[in-house]
Amino acid sequence: MRELLVASGSNRDQREVRLGKVFVGHDWAEAHHDVFVEDCDGRRLGSGRLPEGVEGVARFHALVGEHVDDTAEVVIATETDRGLFVGAMIAAGYTVLAVNPLSTSRDRERLSISGAKPDPGDARVLAELARLDGHNHRPVAGDSEPVESIRVLARRHQGLIRTLQR
Repeated sequence: MRELLVASGSNRDQREVRLGKVFVGHDWAEAHHDVFVEDCDGRRLGSGRLPEGVEGVARFHALVGEHVDDTAEVVIATETDRGLFVGAMIAAGYTVLAVNPLSTSRDRERLSISGAKPDPGDARVLAELARLDGHNHRPVAGDSEPVESIRVLARRHQGLIRTLQR
């Protein structure tokens, strides 16, 4: 297993990220997620189009679980740092890297002859970014327990307001 220890953040926020043995590109769309899974040598381990929601998250865990025993061995590169899927990945213990879409675009040009933007192709580009360039991207931090509690209360409050307005 190839491991790379990376210091991330500013001088005030020195975090170390252990990049693992499986790298995943995650390309988000409104109704689905395209993922591409590769090993530390860039060999394709799997890929797929996963549905939005709990079913997609479960299928992702199954896909990646075939190759690792510990979620800490997985690095996921994605262009978004929010949403159910990303939140579930962080909560499960995966390292999730937020990648600027311009970085993905530049690497797409490097890895593709046509430069076209097929979603499954972007998932591959993102997996390559995680593997080769992960040290240059920031890991997405999960919310602290107090922040998560506030979020739950705020959602409940919104639900109550909607109920009263009916």
